Amino acid sequence: MTIYELGETAIVNRIIKRLDIEFEDCAIMDLTDTEYLVATTDMFHRVTDFPVEMSAWQIGWMCAAATLSDIAAMGARPQGMLVSMGLPDIESAFVDSMIEGMDACVCRCGTAIIGGDTDSHQELTVCGTALGRVPKDRILRRRGVNVGDLVCVTGCPGMAGAGMAALGRGLTEQEIQDSIAVEKFFEPIPRIGDGLRLAESGAVTAMMDNSDGLALSLHQLAEINGCGFQIRADTLPVPPEPDGSLDLALYAGGDFELLFTVKASRLADACHACELTVIGEVTPEGVFLERGEGGEGGEGGTTEEIERRGYRSLMRSR
Repeated sequence: MTIYELGETAIVNRIIKRLDIEFEDCAIMDLTDTEYLVATTDMFHRVTDFPVEMSAWQIGWMCAAATLSDIAAMGARPQGMLVSMGLPDIESAFVDSMIEGMDACVCRCGTAIIGGDTDSHQELTVCGTALGRVPKDRILRRRGVNVGDLVCVTGCPGMAGAGMAALGRGLTEQEIQDSIAVEKFFEPIPRIGDGLRLAESGAVTAMMDNSDGLALSLHQLAEINGCGFQIRADTLPVPPEPDGSLDLALYAGGDFELLFTVKASRLADACHACELTVIGEVTPEGVFLERGEGGEGGEGGTTEEIERRGYRSLMRSR
């Protein structure tokens, strides 16, 4: 069986098992007696990651934002970003604009590009590596969920997917500039400040970013914690029409929002830390979506299983 047939999640699980490391958004290392150093890396390719409508500046922004999102998911403060680029024979102005986009994003997140590498390549390829630091008593991991915790998200899951769907309909240049969904897709904002405040609140029991889609992220948390989730369709934020749908909110990737669980008794503290939406609660097993009233399939409502699927980076190009 090839790696494309297995898929990214299965390959990552094999690597983690072989190396005996934790499945987290970042690697975690001791920095001092009281702080951790966290590190993450992400790779991007012109064909599979950047729509043709995306500008060089937006490509740079996207690379930085996606990388720094992992730092946010740990409740850490970014300390710098390294960027390595495989460059085809493109205009120097394109590279200049791409770097300007990266720099704008990291500056917004309170950090800087501190180094990197360049090389020749047939396809534009960018690899971002971000570092962060976080007090040991505040770090937020994927493990830590308890039955009865509330499930929360920042932002509106599926907005990037709605932006992708809008582009698929064929938009004019002006419509692209005016589309909020396309802007969310092309220029996501890393939730650095929200992550820091949630970590400080002490209310969060586990957290990750939902870049691969809400459904897949829920299944990953359920597997790591040996629990389940009951998500309520009526409280789950859905992107606005014409391109928004519950399906996009569950299964589309590319949002870089935070998915986290909160002690029910500490919800007020979490709400004080950032704007959030409670979308369900932690249960003993299964990942389910509750539609309408009644719950658990009762009168006036239905309950269905949420599929384990989302964005897959290991796919054959079409």
